[in-house]
Amino acid sequence: MNIEKQDNTAYILDTLIEKSVVKQETYLVTLENFFTLKKVIKYLIDNYAKQLKNESQKIALDFTDNGIFEAKMQVAGDLIIFNMHSNIFTFDEKHWIWNHDYVKNNELNGYFGVINVYNFLADSFKYNRLGDYGFLIARIFINREGYYFLEGNANFGSFNEDFGKNKIDISRMREMIQSIITYSLEVDLVVPPMDTIQIATVEQMMDKMNMSKVETGKPLGFKSSAK
Repeated sequence: MNIEKQDNTAYILDTLIEKSVVKQETYLVTLENFFTLKKVIKYLIDNYAKQLKNESQKIALDFTDNGIFEAKMQVAGDLIIFNMHSNIFTFDEKHWIWNHDYVKNNELNGYFGVINVYNFLADSFKYNRLGDYGFLIARIFINREGYYFLEGNANFGSFNEDFGKNKIDISRMREMIQSIITYSLEVDLVVPPMDTIQIATVEQMMDKMNMSKVETGKPLGFKSSAK
């Protein structure tokens, strides 16, 4: 048998084993932290509800656990969805992560689980407005050792300073969630320009929800603030 082929086979098998183990470890750590994140979200929502229970106008506050990979949080008119991806990712060679000493010392630390955070209007789901838009406002990345960073609006940038220094924990989760809520509440619904809604179909007008079916979405946008 050709020695070179034997060497290549050994390399391939070793790489498969190594990466499979790393990805499995990363998945389990991310999943464990996602379970904790959902508990923190529920705690915050329950706490807000208690503090607002005497308000004359009822404010919608709700938490829904949609299974292993998803959770929903309603804060007044906003619906914030946390979705953990089932796969593990790394980054292209130009990403800042590869210049970080922590990853330079061990490239396997550059594999991450990801939790995507989306913002929708709660009424879009309530009234089944399938044409409405939602926006990705943040992504939380967690590696096998529990180190993390967050991409999203510039207001979230401070969390990236923790990467390679501090592991994600309940305190940091709480700060992130509160920043995400604050950002979502600060962006108000804006009336779309006339030239984008001049045409409507007969079906839209005859629909029982009538004009509530016109496409709606807050002017939120995902802008990476990563280093």
